[in-house]
Amino acid sequence: MNEDPRCCGTGTCIIDPEGRCWCGQQWDGEKMAMPKLELPTHEVQDTPSQHGESSAGSK
Repeated sequence: MNEDPRCCGTGTCIIDPEGRCWCGQQWDGEKMAMPKLELPTHEVQDTPSQHGESSAGSK
């Protein structure tokens, strides 16, 4: 079996066609690296604690 040139050097890489390894790293075009964390911006939940409100003592 030919070793994938994208392997990080451990010899244990299993890389899918999209460049993702089983360990969580992703091929960025130059090297294997941890993918950037992408937080959804449209799903911000509105909670009382964000507005300084508290459910304690609200009676």
